[in-house]
Amino acid sequence: AAVQVAGSVPCRQSREAPREATPERGNGFRRLSARLCALRPDDSSSARTEIHLLFDQLISENYTEGSCVAPEDVSALLVQACQLVPLNQNHLVSKVSQLIHHLLNRLQVIVDEQHLDFLLAYTISAVHQCSSWTYMEILQALAALVYCNGSKCQKYLPELLGKTGLLLKLSDSAQSDPEVRRAAVHCMANLCLSVPGQPYLEEPYQNICFQAFLTILQSPKSSDMDDITFCMLLQNALKGIQSLLNGGRMKLTQTDELGALLAVLKKSMFHGLPGLNIEMPTVLYPTPLPQYDGRTPIKPQQSESSTSRPTLNKKKKSKVKPKKIQQGEEEEEKESSGEIEAAPVTGTGRVNLHEGNTWCPSSLGVQSLPLDGSGAAGKDGVSSPFSSSSWKRVSSSESDYSDAEGGMQSKMRSYQAKVRQGALVCFLSTIKSIEKKVLYGYWSAFIPDTPELGSPQSVSLMTLTLKDPSPKTRACALQVLSAILEGSKQFLSVAEDTNDHRRAFTPFSVMIASSIRELHRCLLLALVAESSSQTLTQIIKCLANLVSNAPYNRLKLSLLTKVWNQIKPYIRHKDVNVRVSSLTLLGAIVSTHAPLPEVQLLLQQPCSSGLSNSNSATPHLSPPDWWKKAPAGPSLEETSVSSPKGSSEPCWLIRLCISTVILPKEDSCSGSDAGSAAGSTYEPSPMRLEAFSNLPNDRQILCITVLLGLNDSKNRLVKAATSRALGVYVLFPCLRQDVIFVADTANAILMSLEDKSLNVRAKAAWSLGNLTDTLIVNMETPDPSFQEEFSGLLLLKMLRSAIEASKDKDKVKSNAVRALGNLLHFLQRSHVEKPTFAEIIEESIQALISTVLTEAAMKVRWNACYAMGNVFKNPALPLGTAPWTSQAYNALTSVVTSCKNFKVRIRSAAALSIPGKREQYGSVDQYARIWNALVTALQKSEDTTDFLEFKYCASLRTQICQALIHLLSLASSSDLPCIKETLELNGNMVQSYILQFLKSGAEGEGTGAPPSLQERDQMVRMALKHMGNVQAPTGDTARGAIMGFLEEILAVCFDSSGSQGALPGLTNQ
Repeated sequence: AAVQVAGSVPCRQSREAPREATPERGNGFRRLSARLCALRPDDSSSARTEIHLLFDQLISENYTEGSCVAPEDVSALLVQACQLVPLNQNHLVSKVSQLIHHLLNRLQVIVDEQHLDFLLAYTISAVHQCSSWTYMEILQALAALVYCNGSKCQKYLPELLGKTGLLLKLSDSAQSDPEVRRAAVHCMANLCLSVPGQPYLEEPYQNICFQAFLTILQSPKSSDMDDITFCMLLQNALKGIQSLLNGGRMKLTQTDELGALLAVLKKSMFHGLPGLNIEMPTVLYPTPLPQYDGRTPIKPQQSESSTSRPTLNKKKKSKVKPKKIQQGEEEEEKESSGEIEAAPVTGTGRVNLHEGNTWCPSSLGVQSLPLDGSGAAGKDGVSSPFSSSSWKRVSSSESDYSDAEGGMQSKMRSYQAKVRQGALVCFLSTIKSIEKKVLYGYWSAFIPDTPELGSPQSVSLMTLTLKDPSPKTRACALQVLSAILEGSKQFLSVAEDTNDHRRAFTPFSVMIASSIRELHRCLLLALVAESSSQTLTQIIKCLANLVSNAPYNRLKLSLLTKVWNQIKPYIRHKDVNVRVSSLTLLGAIVSTHAPLPEVQLLLQQPCSSGLSNSNSATPHLSPPDWWKKAPAGPSLEETSVSSPKGSSEPCWLIRLCISTVILPKEDSCSGSDAGSAAGSTYEPSPMRLEAFSNLPNDRQILCITVLLGLNDSKNRLVKAATSRALGVYVLFPCLRQDVIFVADTANAILMSLEDKSLNVRAKAAWSLGNLTDTLIVNMETPDPSFQEEFSGLLLLKMLRSAIEASKDKDKVKSNAVRALGNLLHFLQRSHVEKPTFAEIIEESIQALISTVLTEAAMKVRWNACYAMGNVFKNPALPLGTAPWTSQAYNALTSVVTSCKNFKVRIRSAAALSIPGKREQYGSVDQYARIWNALVTALQKSEDTTDFLEFKYCASLRTQICQALIHLLSLASSSDLPCIKETLELNGNMVQSYILQFLKSGAEGEGTGAPPSLQERDQMVRMALKHMGNVQAPTGDTARGAIMGFLEEILAVCFDSSGSQGALPGLTNQ
């Protein structure tokens, strides 16, 4: 009997393979497909036998890479196969399900929408009608079908994930078959996986899946489930949550929801770790105090100072030759921010599809992070169907249990390690989906503190870094720690331990300082003990993040010295990525906040100090003095780099950086496309301004020439670092007035601004902002020669590039609008009067207006408001008469009254107070709109739901009051009725805030030095004096009312300060 399923699709003959292809490729599939398409539904025993044999042959066919089988041919064949199998034939349904799973997995096919509808209806009907013993195979087929197709399954979601949905029912803990339960959870995880450009899973279904995954992670292992199946169940649940956080953009807004997730992630992070068994509360709550962290009694371990790890059954991994991969722009962005391993990656960003092999999300670059399954290869390990090399198989030599020892214990340890890795990857996604201020409430749950004398250290990310036997897991833990430390400068700035605190309680500042010290201690222990180059790279990157954010000026000395001395041997490690990260760490040390005496002493050490120390932690080093070799030619032999305080020996770090850039690639370099790029990724920005000016002239020219030359590099890391370095050099006082250098730098930056790499464009935009800052500084000097000599054509080119960059991603846009503001401020009247500039000026201002109003990152909008203020400073622009005037003011008034970020409001209020003439504010109606908006903003200056914004309330009121007084000091007689009307309605409120403005101390938020109390008083007096000089029409009462308002403010202010004769010469005007 024929199977009647709605929407059936007729089988189509497979397309002929291209004639250029090898004749044998795909022939077996096409031959078998033709035989299958020739069959017609038949319920006879012989027909069923023939179908069984055909399915077996299709499953056993050897499908190699490049089999020339079109995806639509595979989908059509599967539809025909399902049409031949009635749902009452359990064995055939099981076999066709195996065929769906096998072909989609082996040939890496994503089913198209035309055939998906039929196949989903068939498999769902099969679950409802077939015997329970077929569920495992049917669910495997369903998981393969929904992979990367979640957005196309909308009409089946109620049946799959509704209140009585079959996936919820089969994944419930009441399900008797643990393998079926695991397969159902796997289907749910694949449904949550989204593809860029396609709709996400709807929010109600996201919440249903999230709760299901969370329940699985919270539940203990049932008695009928074996350990490996339990590990695979946990891996699938973790993968599902990660997909929701990454692709579904799920937001964790509820404290209990986030706390419950963090609790299960911490528990899973230590799953199966030898010698450790922790108990966790159901929910972690944010608190600065140490969390409850109970542990079951275990045998005493080695002291914390021990650097050895468990070595029981530890196997020697076979080396895998690294493969070059093509990385997209998104991957570049992650790499630039330290999220991707610098070492070569095998298998380019894979996630598990079926119960197959390894999970290695693209957010982590460590090799083949395993998640699920038995080691089968293929589509099970794919993150995206669009990755150029995403279908490559993982060779069996990469398996964690592929050596001769084998056995269940080895396999068990491997699966447990995969759970820990999956939990860490999921934690990394969680960190990226929540705000840092929320994350730091859980600091003590994941970051170690110095243990009390005699008490065990609490388990933390450093426990994994020091004690996990798997290098992949250690690398994952370090990347999570790096993500937590990144951008933590403000949080860590409260740390202080310069004084001994002898109190009954431990202050928060001391607790944070203790955590910083413990992080230094543990990371340096890990550095000494690590043998894996990839993990070693992560340790050094993590140290660099810590050094960049720790407030060493508030901590006891010697922390940086210990890091410095430990890292020096690694700058000649055999692995190029270790050398690159070592240079980055040295750069972070030199760049620490304020010129620390400790760093100055370190720089004065002789070049041989610490570099010849043999260390067990650095077993693979290049020849000891490779970097001291002078290159061919006299350039470095005949000159020397001056070191601090006139030391006779050159500063070894400067010599190292220059020699790394200039010396040819060495044969000992490994793991990267170009060894010469290694040193170049270290940005030379920490070089002190005075240090550069003290270099000999020929050495200065050498540095500039090298940088301008490296800007043409094909290596995107080198190009990005060069762009940033040029942005630092253009700020040097000895270079910024050199028109030729500034012009050369501008052309180099503009070229990088068009690069396809987001990382390069972001660095170039930052440098363009710095370069335009230099233009403003030069404009304010008495000598006009720089402005006269600077090319007008280059200005046009810079404006056009900045306009295009303002449409780019936020990383580029924030500095592009800063550059636009500076360029429009720099334009001279001679430029503005030229027809060629008129159109570009209009476009530039429209770009700024658009950015002020857009829902972009707050940093972008802040910079746009700042840029608009810079535009208002240029008297050559037709502000007040140009058509764009009202649009610019309307954008700023919209922001000052409604933006949720108070720092952006402050900046917009500051921009509104910049024009110095009444005519620049435009018409009477425009002036009235600005005045009313500022009064409204003052009234709403405490309306916020974000507690962190309250600290900016006073600064916002200060800036608004300043703007209101400025407007009063410019008002014309036509403006007075509007001002009077507003004061009649809100006079008491405005008066109280202006009195606070006159009495309070200096407050400001990045808007320059706030006016002193005397200057504030003088501003009100000048406004009152201006009102007295306004020629009001006869019979007009507005002027008198406004003057009385101002006189009352001054009288109250001076009465409260005890002054006599407050208003001489003003009250009788």
